[in-house]
Amino acid sequence: MLDLKNKHLGPGTIWVILITLGLFVSALFVKGFTHDLLLEAAVFLVSVKLIILTYRNSQGVEAIQYKLDKILSEEKHLEKVLNSIRKNQVAEPGSQQTKEPLD
Repeated sequence: MLDLKNKHLGPGTIWVILITLGLFVSALFVKGFTHDLLLEAAVFLVSVKLIILTYRNSQGVEAIQYKLDKILSEEKHLEKVLNSIRKNQVAEPGSQQTKEPLD
């Protein structure tokens, strides 16, 4: 759980969770178990839903970042291979070098 707090939930989100929970519990004691409790529960659930969406968004961004990093590393690898092939073609005498770029 500590890794979850450090990785996805910042201090601001933790404070919002605690304040929302505190306000919900205090509303239970002030208003009692009446009809207004449904309204307070709905507000609390909306806050929880927003927090869950923020967490899922954070996970999605992390997954996309991982995929982009993987694509970038593959691109660098392919660029190195292509450069070595070009150097080998230039270094070989009698190789058929064309002047067309490989873009």
